[in-house]
Amino acid sequence: MGGLPVPLNLNNLVDKAYEDKSLKDLLAAPPSALEGLTKRHDELLAELGIKTVEDLGTWKYAQRAYALHALARFES
Repeated sequence: MGGLPVPLNLNNLVDKAYEDKSLKDLLAAPPSALEGLTKRHDELLAELGIKTVEDLGTWKYAQRAYALHALARFES
């Protein structure tokens, strides 16, 4: 099912300097590439071993927090 690529507008998710980057480039970028994070956040996250957006997205504690958030709506 090879169809045409679907354009994604990630402008509200990333810092202005990263708006024209590919998803692959964004994953390799520092966390400050995400809208609302700064170089200071990069420094703090680096102390936890998180140096890229991909590191942040695959950080087990972020994944666990997201899982709890997603599951909470199903709790009675």
